[in-house]
Amino acid sequence: MAGRRGCTGSGNRLQPLFDSLNRVEISRVALRYNFRLCRARAGDAAVMAMVKTDGYGHGLVECARIFAGEGAAAFGVAEVAEGIALREAGLEQPVFVLAGLLPGMIPALLQYNLTPVVVDRLILPELSRQAQRSGGEVGLHLKVDAGMGRQGCLPEAVPGLVREIEALPALRLDGIMAHFPMTDDPEPANTRQVFGRFTDMIQDLADDVDIMLTGCCFHIANSGGLLRYSMTRLDMVRPGIALYGYYPGGEPGRTGPEALQPALRFVTRIIQVRTVPAGTALGYGRTFTTSRTTTLAVLPVGYANGYLRSLSNRAEVLVRGQRAPVVGRVSMNLTLVDVTDVDGPVEWGGEAVLLGRQGDETITADELASWMDTISYEVLCLFGNLNRRYYQD
Repeated sequence: MAGRRGCTGSGNRLQPLFDSLNRVEISRVALRYNFRLCRARAGDAAVMAMVKTDGYGHGLVECARIFAGEGAAAFGVAEVAEGIALREAGLEQPVFVLAGLLPGMIPALLQYNLTPVVVDRLILPELSRQAQRSGGEVGLHLKVDAGMGRQGCLPEAVPGLVREIEALPALRLDGIMAHFPMTDDPEPANTRQVFGRFTDMIQDLADDVDIMLTGCCFHIANSGGLLRYSMTRLDMVRPGIALYGYYPGGEPGRTGPEALQPALRFVTRIIQVRTVPAGTALGYGRTFTTSRTTTLAVLPVGYANGYLRSLSNRAEVLVRGQRAPVVGRVSMNLTLVDVTDVDGPVEWGGEAVLLGRQGDETITADELASWMDTISYEVLCLFGNLNRRYYQD
């Protein structure tokens, strides 16, 4: 029986013979630049490059290689599987597993020499037992909830946990960390309060004659802490969103030579140009009706690509370097754009930019986030992880 044209089959997976019309373009130049800026801001502190969630949509391994080449001292991932991918790609820097551990993850964590971030005492006995059985010692970092209210132990529990770690065979406390909840807020009161709780805890530990903290690494600064609050750098900083060209909180940030450079551009191709009369209802739910003769560009992108339905009748797209509004409801694989007012011919097969620069115009992840009622982090993860990536120098 003849095979289907246009794809090859392997089990239940279809492998296209052609690239998708939707592509995410990643600038290696921008990634390098952003890391260098963060490294310069870090002063004497080491830099842990946050590459979790597939490098915020920019590619886990590719980003880690770029940051390693620029001097990253360590990498932060969410899950053991991400750490394994870095090791198998040849990355040798410490890799911190930040989202938590279950006992079944420990063998792989030990095999691939990953650094566990411990949030309470429950995992400690099993981690010690399996480390002893493997014949090695595990260096771990303890996470403290200094005001995030999400994960970690409370500051008052830290001395007891430190003693427990010191007493368990094959475990070594290499660091203590916390996380800021509001460094995207220009009002510094909360950040100073959280930082104060963390540094008070450090001082209490230093004053405890029964606890030895020689060589212990203390770290709390994320992108916002690094860029806004120099006193929070301590021994190591953990930039995330800044590495990919955006400031926490959605603010434009600095301009000129100190401005971060967005590294991700999301583009597609126009698959149809059509003209409809006034009074034409468009798309599912008929949420938009034309008030004039309207030229539409049909784009092969939709919520399956991370271009969410919340962008319906709200977002704009760049066509010929000009902004054109999304009209009607965003579908799974199709989106309509009103190009009636675009100067010059809008052509079948022409480029449309969903995120990034075209000509003199730019749509940022922060602007898209405002249309989606979310933050730039989610935009980048959606677009980058749901579409094929292409790297450019």
